[in-house]
Amino acid sequence: MDRRRFLHRNGLGLVGLWSASILDRAGMPPRSASQIKNPVIVFQGDSITDAHRDKARYYANDARGMGNGYVMLTAAELLGTEAAQDVKIYNRGISGHKVFQLANRWDIDCLSLKPTVLSILIGVNDFWHTLDWNYDGTAKVYERDLRALLQRTKEELPDVKLIMGMPFAVKGGTAITSKWDAFTAYQDACQEIALDFNAAIVPYQRIFDEALDEAPVSYWCPDGVHPSMAGAYLMKEAWMRAYSTL
Repeated sequence: MDRRRFLHRNGLGLVGLWSASILDRAGMPPRSASQIKNPVIVFQGDSITDAHRDKARYYANDARGMGNGYVMLTAAELLGTEAAQDVKIYNRGISGHKVFQLANRWDIDCLSLKPTVLSILIGVNDFWHTLDWNYDGTAKVYERDLRALLQRTKEELPDVKLIMGMPFAVKGGTAITSKWDAFTAYQDACQEIALDFNAAIVPYQRIFDEALDEAPVSYWCPDGVHPSMAGAYLMKEAWMRAYSTL
């Protein structure tokens, strides 16, 4: 084996071990083969999910419609590793959205797509916009609205599998101040809702907290809200582990 191939092979191995260590410390289950057959997967959320996607490219598996964040990385892996399955993936995240805005577009951007797997990462704007955008929501409003949205979804699609991403705020990010201490109430609500609806939970907050032992916040998530490429990779790896438990 020549030197270039040796370094390439061993470098990839080290990256894999590094990310696995972070996810293991965050309490993520080991990754295994998915049991979902011919999945229709819809990703919903705010700018973290949106990631500058081209909203005119709204068909399944359209690369430009996936954005440049964790959804794109996840879609690429699923399509590349499950070619024998008829995998259909849609990204319907919209930057700036809160739960009630998801609800306003739910018929078109979720229910009409008839997902068998629904992934939701929402909540950061439900808090953040109370600080800078004159939004008067509360953690109780967030919980009420999210419960109602999931109940509506389960009534329409009783067999849908749910993946709930924990909204996160990474310590040291340029947007994060002491006011964000109140954000934990939203995270607690998300955790309780996920348990009540039997959703797979992706503990993004714990994952990024653990990642800070390996590299600074500027490496993973510079403003504390929007992940870098490295942060998006961690999110993808964590999402895939949660997906494998469905």
